[in-house]
Amino acid sequence: MILRTLWRRLMRSDDGSSAIEFAFAAPIVILGIAGIIDLMMVLFVTSLMEGGLQNASRIGRTGFQPVGMTRTDAIRQEIQDATIGLVDIDNVTITTSVYPCFDSIGQPEPYVDDNDNGSYDNGEPYTDVNGNTSWDSDMAATGLGGPGSIVLYQVFYDWSALTPLIGNIFGPDGTIPLSVSVAVRNEPFGTPGVVLSGPAGPGTTGC
Repeated sequence: MILRTLWRRLMRSDDGSSAIEFAFAAPIVILGIAGIIDLMMVLFVTSLMEGGLQNASRIGRTGFQPVGMTRTDAIRQEIQDATIGLVDIDNVTITTSVYPCFDSIGQPEPYVDDNDNGSYDNGEPYTDVNGNTSWDSDMAATGLGGPGSIVLYQVFYDWSALTPLIGNIFGPDGTIPLSVSVAVRNEPFGTPGVVLSGPAGPGTTGC
């Protein structure tokens, strides 16, 4: 009789139910908070990288070269300063691609499609825009270009997520790949009034 009474009281009791409910909800709440923090940091760091790249592109397009540094070093230093220590500059990848005009960014070198198959085949005539003696699916030349060149600056960085679980959701190895880019036209530095027709001068795309 006593055991039956105790059992009925136990079944009617709701003491501790809040703790049990919280135990189920806590992991989801904590994961959500961590995710929000990670996303905010990603947006913040991306914004800093973009600002640094904008400043760096201004340096590049004027042809300015600080004493004791190359133009590339000056661009990297600008990005490092802008990201206030949140980005490991040694693990940052910076690429610069030179194009004859804005419309040519990411475009293949012009060619004559002799067999009308919609793609380039060996032996078909093409315009060697970047001067590397071979047809390329992207006509860009490497470097920072000359006066009047269009230069596409790109920065890539793998951001380590604050929580590995969130990082694994967005990217491999607990990292989130970040990238920013900006395209600018170089000023006519060194030769006022002169604008190049192509990235390295050898070819033209009719821009």
